[in-house]
Amino acid sequence: MLIGIDASRALRARRTGTERYSLEIIRHLLRLPEAATHGWRLYVDADVDPEAFQVRSDVKMEVRVLPSRRMWTHRALGPEVLRHPPDALFIPAHVLPFTLPPRRLPPNVVTVHDLGYRHFPQAHTRSQRWYLEASTRWNAANATRVIAISQATARDLQAAYGTPAAKIRVIYEATAGWERTDETSQQTVRQKYGLERPYALFTGSIQPRKNLNRLIAAYARLHAAEPLSWDLALTGARGWLSDPLYEQVHALGLEERVRFTGYVPDDDLLALLSGARFFTFPSLFEGFGLPVLEAQSVGVPVMTANNSSLPEIAGDAALLVDPTDVDAIADAMLRLSQDEALRQRLIEAGYENVKRFSWTKAAAETLTVLEEAARAGGRMQSAAPAEDG
Repeated sequence: MLIGIDASRALRARRTGTERYSLEIIRHLLRLPEAATHGWRLYVDADVDPEAFQVRSDVKMEVRVLPSRRMWTHRALGPEVLRHPPDALFIPAHVLPFTLPPRRLPPNVVTVHDLGYRHFPQAHTRSQRWYLEASTRWNAANATRVIAISQATARDLQAAYGTPAAKIRVIYEATAGWERTDETSQQTVRQKYGLERPYALFTGSIQPRKNLNRLIAAYARLHAAEPLSWDLALTGARGWLSDPLYEQVHALGLEERVRFTGYVPDDDLLALLSGARFFTFPSLFEGFGLPVLEAQSVGVPVMTANNSSLPEIAGDAALLVDPTDVDAIADAMLRLSQDEALRQRLIEAGYENVKRFSWTKAAAETLTVLEEAARAGGRMQSAAPAEDG
C-alpha cells in the first residue's frame, strides 16, 4: 500500500518533544525491512534533503513539498490527500486536516501525545487551550486509529473524549540511542555553558508546567540550610510565562548557583546530561517524559514526579516525589547529591529500565496500526509513490 506521512515537523531546526518523536518514528519506519513492501509519500512544507530521513535503499519513497502557508495542514495537506489519497495517512505530531464530512479523508492514524492543557490550563494561553482542545477532540473523534504514547494518555483520551479503547493503541517512545560521553567532552561543554561546579540538571521548556518554581524554591531551601557544593542547571528554551522564574532566581540572590543555559543542541545536551550529578524532573504533567529515559540511558540517577505518565515510564529506577511538595523535592535532591549507594542503585536500575523502550519496536508497532487502519478502510492494495491513480 501507499503510506502518506505528515513530515512537516520532523526536520525543524529546534525540535520540541513531539517534533523529535516525528523524526525518530519516520526514520525508523523507513528502516524496517517491511518498509520495502510499501510505498511512502512524505508531505513537507519546505524543501528538505530526503537523505535526512535515512531511508533504506530498497524503500520507495518520495517527498512531496506543499506550499507553505498559514494553516498549512488544513489548506495544503488536506486538499492534497483528498485529490491524491494514500492508502493510509499518518499524522505523528499534529492534527488531521479539517474536512467535512471527515469520512472523505483516507484511512488514518494520529498520535496523541498528551492532554496536559486539560490538567493544567493555567500553563497555556487562552488561544492555545482553545486550539489544543479543538484539535485533539477532532483527532480523537475522526482518526481511524489513535496512537497514545503512554497508558496515562490513553486513559485521558477515554475519560475526556470517550474515545473507545478498541480505537487506541499504546506505543511507547524511546531514546535516540544516546551513550554516555567521555570526560573530555563533558568538560568542554561545561566550560561552554559556564558550569564550573558539579550540577544537577533539568532539561525541557522553561514554562510553568515543568514546576520549576518549586524546584528553584527547593534548591534555595537547601542552599539556605548549608552551602551546597553543586549548582542547579536549567536547560531549555524560554517558554510562555517564563519571566517569573528568572525573577525568582534574582530575588533569591541565586544567579551564580541556578544557571539558565538557554536552548542547547542535542550534541551539547548529551554531554551536559552525561556530566550531571543527577537529573531532576518534577514536572506537573507529562504525556511520556522522555528526558527521564535519556538521563537513565547515560547513567545519571533521576528524581521525577509521581504523577501522569512519569511512574509508568521511570519504572523502579527513579526517586518519585509529590511535585507540589517543596520539602519532598529538596529531600530527594539532597539524597541524590550525597547517598552514593542510592545513586548506584538508581543508575543500574535505569540502564535496565531503558531496555523496555525501542524506536525499532515502536516503528514496527506503528506500521501494524497503519496496516490495520488501511484494512479498516478497505485500502490494503499495492501502490508505488508516484502513482496517484
